[in-house]
Amino acid sequence: MSDQGLYPIGDAARRSGLSVSAVRFYAEAGLIEPTTVTETGHRLYDIDAIARLEFVRTLRELDTGLDDIRRLIEGETTLHDLLTAHLAIVERQERTLRARRAVLRTLVKQRGTVARAALMHRLVSMSDEERERLIDDFWNDVGEGLDVPDGFVDRLRTMRPVLPEDPTATQLEAWIELAELVRDPGFRTEVRAHLRETYSDDLGRTMASEPFQEFIHSSGSRLMEEVIAVYRAGESPRSPRAQEAVTRFAEAAAALSDTPLAPHVRERMADGFLQAPGLLREIAEEEAAGEAPGYDDTYGRYLSLVAVVNGNAPEEEQDLLPVLYTWIAEALRAPLTGA
Repeated sequence: MSDQGLYPIGDAARRSGLSVSAVRFYAEAGLIEPTTVTETGHRLYDIDAIARLEFVRTLRELDTGLDDIRRLIEGETTLHDLLTAHLAIVERQERTLRARRAVLRTLVKQRGTVARAALMHRLVSMSDEERERLIDDFWNDVGEGLDVPDGFVDRLRTMRPVLPEDPTATQLEAWIELAELVRDPGFRTEVRAHLRETYSDDLGRTMASEPFQEFIHSSGSRLMEEVIAVYRAGESPRSPRAQEAVTRFAEAAAALSDTPLAPHVRERMADGFLQAPGLLREIAEEEAAGEAPGYDDTYGRYLSLVAVVNGNAPEEEQDLLPVLYTWIAEALRAPLTGA
């Protein structure tokens, strides 16, 4: 360093983290010129010039263009405006790369062809309106001629994917799978067959009725979440808090058939919860042994993918259910035992 606080180009490069050739390039580009040039042609830089060189290096590492940096230096824009605009560009690039990664990962898993690559790219590039039309077309087809209570298909239609503006790779992969499924005529036929078989008889029509569906998807769901929260808090099933939560759920369930929550009704519900895990296993085993696709392969698969796309996929609770149902049964029986 000279007595005047000036640094030769080598020191300026070292202090700013640039190469000597980069410092020369920025000078020739008119961005950061040397503070002075000696009679012998040596370029000297003061502390302010070195700080500007370091700032330019930072912006270049963020992929900021030279023209934008020049506009900033010349006062035609502010740093905030420049960084805001550049952030928007980077975020768009990130979304694009995330979509490409989802397509590539799916293609690698499926050993996809060029045609499938083009299809998947179209699927992830769909607009919100195009996704809405695809789902509507799926439910229009599935629900056509389906002998179920009025309004049931419309309720099913409300459970639809809403891909966020900034989806994760997992959400994009789920959307690709879902979009391919709902476009598949075979999947549509299987979902229609499952719904017809499940909801066309007397019991099924009761389950598909408006009050029952409202309970499952709204009030009953909220009440069961309260029960699960109390259980996970470590409460005894005989505690006042557990009794209150389970009783609210049981009263709402009994009200579906205009039945007061009498002691014998609580007992019957307790039996039902104790038997439920076994019944669920039997149903799963029957579906696995049968040739026709079951719930998990049809409507259940649709729902699980929608949950992932929407970012609210439920936790795996299959291992929890037997213990939880036993806990609920004990809570239902606690008043009968005088506890």
